[in-house]
Amino acid sequence: MVSKDLKPVSSTAKKITTHVLKAMKQHGEKISMLTAYDYSMAKILDKAGIDVILVGDSASNVMAGHETTLPITLDQMIYHAASVIRAIENCFVVVDLPFGTYQGNSKIALESSIRIMKEAGGHAIKMEGGREIKESVDRILSAGIPVMGHLGLTPQSIYKFGTYSVRAKETEEAQKLLEDARMLEDSGCFGIVLEKVPAALAKSVAESVEIPVIGIGAGPDVDGQVLVLHDMLGLNIDFSPRFLRRYNNLFEQILGSVEEYISDIKKRDFPSKEESYK
Repeated sequence: MVSKDLKPVSSTAKKITTHVLKAMKQHGEKISMLTAYDYSMAKILDKAGIDVILVGDSASNVMAGHETTLPITLDQMIYHAASVIRAIENCFVVVDLPFGTYQGNSKIALESSIRIMKEAGGHAIKMEGGREIKESVDRILSAGIPVMGHLGLTPQSIYKFGTYSVRAKETEEAQKLLEDARMLEDSGCFGIVLEKVPAALAKSVAESVEIPVIGIGAGPDVDGQVLVLHDMLGLNIDFSPRFLRRYNNLFEQILGSVEEYISDIKKRDFPSKEESYK
């Protein structure tokens, strides 16, 4: 719990850093995280006081309309990340390494990460997996690039799993996840995203490591939460998992506004004389 007599760690810091995020965990202050993929949305999130923006490979779904995250390229991720970086002043920006840019080849993983840091200006990268990617994690960290892990449901492996159902419900997989979380911390990762795992397991993971654990569908007992912005705002109405809380219904609002705009044009109501130049 954060003491009512103390200001939150995030509010006293000029910019959110990996050091600030770790201090937030130590002080019991929850970390807020949302995805963003463009300048305009990122500017709003930063102004609202979000702690972390994730430039997620979910852009493949919500921005490009693909069924999975697999098609998005490194060049496209750099484009989205650079757009976000230009908008922010205070929050910390993590960028997903897309599928195919780190699995199985640590040299390519480092080259991909360097491109994100140099060309986009990202603050850190995120990558999915545990012991399978340890060599790539170590090599990226050795170059001084902050790394966030991602365990549980890993969307880049969707064809391996064959389903988006909850992960690590069985004892063996749960034990591996705990071991992978500790391995990521020992390697030097500054944080971990846990996606769609049982709440009790997520709590155990958060308690067993000193680095922040951010949940999405991982219950309330982790160190922070992340959602996809387009899902949270109700722009994407075709996705309704149990863990999603919608804070708006922008799909209906925007639809109504566009329908009204079309109607005004058809009725010759727009533009009016006041909206025209002499």
